[in-house]
Amino acid sequence: MEETTALVQIKGLRDGLLATLGDAVWDDQRRALLAQIDERPSFFQGARLAIDVGAQILKVNDLVELRDQLSERNVSLWAVVSESPTTEKTAQLLGLATRISKPRPEEQRQYAIPEPNDETALFLHKTLRSGTRIEFPGHVVILGDVNAGAEVVAEGNVIVWGRVRGMIHAGSKGNRAAVICALDLSATQLRIATEVSAVLKPQKTPRPEVASINSEGRLQAEVWNVG
Repeated sequence: MEETTALVQIKGLRDGLLATLGDAVWDDQRRALLAQIDERPSFFQGARLAIDVGAQILKVNDLVELRDQLSERNVSLWAVVSESPTTEKTAQLLGLATRISKPRPEEQRQYAIPEPNDETALFLHKTLRSGTRIEFPGHVVILGDVNAGAEVVAEGNVIVWGRVRGMIHAGSKGNRAAVICALDLSATQLRIATEVSAVLKPQKTPRPEVASINSEGRLQAEVWNVG
């Protein structure tokens, strides 16, 4: 795992994930990337992946083989960033993007790839605007607002130190003990495991609340004592 991690660095982008491949022959880079995906399949499931291959010169067969292997793992290859004109042309022939919108410094986030059974959390110090979707295989803590049109999906708890107007889904893999906490919980929709709330209207007098599944199996919200 240490060797594959050294060869492949994963970061989050607005459009998915970016895998930056280290200096090695292509077969080693490809194997290292696939090994990371196989180590954490739930993290990469359904992901849109861009790869930065540096100066690596790749032919059509190289990218077709990788695209097929990623597709078998339910990962979509959508972009190839390269310093090589040959590789760039190859990617374009296959209909892949060769330019990506890298996030501004304050928007960059390193996605943790957790070890099994680890309690991991993604901390975001920002407001999530409409069109933003965050997915994480652990807890998510947001110091900011979740605007209408934004979505947060976490396998663990979701804690928002701000207002929620978008969609929050905690316990996305079926964890019915997960909770959603916010200073103003007026979300478009709340979900915990398979339970879904009705559309919530903005409160006239916002108060901190925590949403959870009660003893009757229903999703409910109650006062969150944050003091």
